Amino acid sequence: MAFTSRHAQPRIDPTVLRSCALFAEMDDASLAAVARLLRTRRFRRNEVIFHAGDPGDSLLVVVSGSVKIVLASPEGEEAIIATLRPGDFFGELAVLDGAERSATAVALEPTELDSLARAPFLGLVETQPALRLALLTGLATELRRLTRHAEELHFYDLSGRLAMRLVELARAEEPAGPGAVLSWRFTQGDLAAMIGGSRQSVNRMLSGFSNEGLLRIEHETIVIPDIDALARVAGR
Repeated sequence: MAFTSRHAQPRIDPTVLRSCALFAEMDDASLAAVARLLRTRRFRRNEVIFHAGDPGDSLLVVVSGSVKIVLASPEGEEAIIATLRPGDFFGELAVLDGAERSATAVALEPTELDSLARAPFLGLVETQPALRLALLTGLATELRRLTRHAEELHFYDLSGRLAMRLVELARAEEPAGPGAVLSWRFTQGDLAAMIGGSRQSVNRMLSGFSNEGLLRIEHETIVIPDIDALARVAGR
């Protein structure tokens, strides 16, 4: 059944939505109707998209750029629990249960998002089986990812955690060969916040990995020649 809307014609190309798993299996008419409901939002690098505790009033889809999801301590320290790229969606938990945002979202670079308000999104969940299945699959994938990260924190040393996180980021680039280039310009502070370490320790470990030929740092970009070789470092 097509999801209808009385909004004006969309400024957003409906076909762009197919890059997001939530909308990939929707029919063209429903996709066009969803596009009319979306609002484009743009953020500068390091600009906060929402804070923990804000109302969960919309689902967000990354169109371009990248986003980090962070937890902050009262002392101002930061733990990055997820990094998102074009096609990823976020903010669904608070939209589903109506609770406050559980974490803070920040643009890692100039970023464009599509925003879908809570009421129409819940309408889609109710009327679009393909979207509902994609949503459940996304939630299950996120739970598995968080389980893996909990495993890393308990069973890997800091060097192993950094290696595994770099491997995860490299594989997310969907490389055609054995290596990958991390297109996001993560700072050493960002990497430290991902693994529960300090910027100084990340600097030392990156230098060590570089000396072993496991990666190169070129113009603020990390080049990993052999992803599997870096993955084996975690188990040393």
